[in-house]
Amino acid sequence: MKTIILPDIIPVFPLPGALLLPRSRLPLHVFEPRYLAMLEDALKTPERLVGMIQPIARPPNQIAAEGSTGLHQIGCAGRVTQFSETEDGRYMITLTGVSRFRLLEEVQGFTPYRRAHVDWQDFSADLGRVEKDDGFDRSGFLRLLSRYFDAQELDTDWDDLDAADDELLINSLSMMLEFEPEDKQALLEAPSLRTRRETLVTLIEFSLRGGDTEEILQ
Repeated sequence: MKTIILPDIIPVFPLPGALLLPRSRLPLHVFEPRYLAMLEDALKTPERLVGMIQPIARPPNQIAAEGSTGLHQIGCAGRVTQFSETEDGRYMITLTGVSRFRLLEEVQGFTPYRRAHVDWQDFSADLGRVEKDDGFDRSGFLRLLSRYFDAQELDTDWDDLDAADDELLINSLSMMLEFEPEDKQALLEAPSLRTRRETLVTLIEFSLRGGDTEEILQ
């Protein structure tokens, strides 16, 4: 990936349950007018960055605290690497993860979409090489995953999964599997590939036991 200058202010796309991780790809269908405007503006910049971030889940009728953005502090920015426009003006895009960021404050302005002042310094490793997981028991993990796929009645190409490197395998599953938004946030905030893999295993095991995954990550 070419070197990207990370700006202090980026557009943010709050989308519950949508997880983007560094060096991973996230396909998105963009159709709301405010996000179409966001995409068009992002494509005019050299970086073409969009920050994916999770809204904070709150009980019904609970009002956000004064000054709160209603967003989690940690998100991940992706570069628009593919896009195509449909006949009715919608876009199919692919974001390729660049780096996680910490949200400092929301930027007020005249754009219909949200923008944020962000800090990148805690996530410099995201810009480095593909991460390794030296303690990864791949065969045991794939057996567990097979049980989960059977329980969820999911199909996959096991040859492709077995051939994927550690980071691609763990990150792709973290992004694709159906977990609660707060669980997805825990996967995003994992400080290393190993801790993300351990979190993913915990979520899968808890699902197989029929538990409430929210309980283990609060």
